[in-house]
This record gives sequence, C-alpha cells and structure tokens, in this order.
Amino acid sequence: SRDVAKYLRPGTLVILESTTYPGTTEEIVQPILESTGMACGKEFFLAFSPERVDPGNKQYKTKNTPKVIGGVTPECSQLAQMLYSSVLDGDVHVVSSPKVAEMEKILENTFRNINIALANEMAILCNKMGIDVWEVIEAAKTKPYGFMAFYPGPGLGGHCIPIDPYYLTWKAREYDYHTRLIELAGEINQSMPQFVVDKAARLLNKVKKPLNSSKVLLLGAAYKKDIDDLRESPVLKIIDILQQEDADILYNDPYIPSFSHHGRNYTSVELTPKVLAEADIVIITTDHSNYDYPVIVAHSRLILDTRNACAGMESEKISKL
Repeated sequence: SRDVAKYLRPGTLVILESTTYPGTTEEIVQPILESTGMACGKEFFLAFSPERVDPGNKQYKTKNTPKVIGGVTPECSQLAQMLYSSVLDGDVHVVSSPKVAEMEKILENTFRNINIALANEMAILCNKMGIDVWEVIEAAKTKPYGFMAFYPGPGLGGHCIPIDPYYLTWKAREYDYHTRLIELAGEINQSMPQFVVDKAARLLNKVKKPLNSSKVLLLGAAYKKDIDDLRESPVLKIIDILQQEDADILYNDPYIPSFSHHGRNYTSVELTPKVLAEADIVIITTDHSNYDYPVIVAHSRLILDTRNACAGMESEKISKL
C-alpha cells in the first residue's frame, strides 16, 4: 500500500485482490492511501475484489469466473464494476462493502477446508471399519440435493485453502470469539500426512518389511493434479515423516522435475517398470492425469492410493486411503 501511495494520482482506481481478513481494505489500505492528502471516493477510488483462481481447472479460468466487488463508496464499486465488466465474461456481483467481499472469500476457502476435513475424518473412520470411503461418497452423490461431494487425500496444499481460514481465526480474537470448527478442521487436515505414513508402515509390516530402510516411491509432489505448484504440498510433510523413519525416499512428478526441501535436493526419477518394481511401496500422492495407472499397478509390489487414482482396478496390491 505504501508503494502504491507513492504513485497515487487523482482519479486512480485501486483494487485489492489478495485474500485477507475482513477489514483490511478500510483499516489498513485506505488510511495509507489517504495519507497522501487525497480523499477516498472523491480523488481516488478503492475496492476489494477477491481473486478466484483454481489451478488446473479447464472449465473456469479468470475470464469466465464471476467476480465479487465491494467498494469503499458506491462510486468506488461502480468504477470497479465497469473495469471488470469490460474485460471479463463472467458476472460481476457488487456487495455493500469491502468487508463483505473480504469475508465471502474467507467463507469460500473455509467451506472447502472444513468439508475436506470431514471427508478426511470419514476416511480415517472408514479405514478402521473396513469400509471403502470412496464408494460411500459416490453413493452419497446420487442424492440430487443437500449434498456436495468432497474427497479425502494426503492433506491440504496450495497457498489458499490451508492458510486463509486462519486469517479469520486471528481476526475473530479481536471480537473475543474462538473459531473452534475452523481450527478443528485444520487439525484434521494437518494430521493426514502422518496417517498416510502410518498406513504405509502397516502395509509394509504385513509383508515383513519395516518402514526403516524401505524404498518408498512417491508419485506426485504437486499439491493437486496436473499442475506444477509445490506450495504447502502435503508431500513435503510426508517426506519429513519418512525421513524421520529413515526410509529411502524417491519421487516422480512429470510437472516438478526437482525441488529443494529443508536443505536437501530431490530429483524426479524416471518412472520405469524397473523403478516401480524396486520400490517396496508406491504411494500415489497426486493423481496426475498422464500417469499410466495400469502400468503402475502391473509393476508395483505394494500401492497406497491416497487419491483413488486406481478406481475400478482390482488388485491385492492396491490399498486405498
């Protein structure tokens, strides 16, 4: 905001898109910009319009995704609406204030965070009860109302869903309110990498192999399929836990050829029948579309599928999350 203030001129429209806690635009940004001596809504204009980007989504891109706008004044909202309407194909929805726009983005991401946590908790319980959680979710999807499918996995990743709800948790303390549900969902999601490693260890124990010194091949490093984004990927936490157990770690990701983590360098191995066969266990951590899953199943000894990537394939080698 201070950098923007240096270049602020009469008639400038400033729009904040980064996800943040309710109040940021008016409590932080506006005073800094008004320190130039110009009045918001008269000499410059300020609004909040949260970014809506879903990496890897082939149907909805920035251009056709609806936009939400909250201006500090009606004039601010009107100008922001005119700008976005001129360049986007999606609807532009104006709300009464920046706080509403800021809160709605937090709600979007918290909604996903909490529902994924529910799916993860169901997966943990179904695992104990010997029930296929993926079959349960597919059955629930047949209800045409009142249910939206969310899926379990090895943990949350990306720079939004695992982090954004905690902006609200922090802000809520200002109002002497404890966001218990949000924090509990975070705990469940953060526990999933450990759950994955524990299950891998149990599978190895069944074939008389300790996790210690076992060769573990992780398929996928990105936090979601068909992208090259490693930020907050649960695979990083899985690697940390495997290192603590002295496992021999390999990974393959067609989108991430190499990366560094905690001072160690990792390079994606070529995914060959030999590499698959030499691994004591293969953990599918990211369900990239260009993986040949029948080949993976054919040549692997043990598979822990955390994404249901091998759905429909029958093999005693495969264990689901």
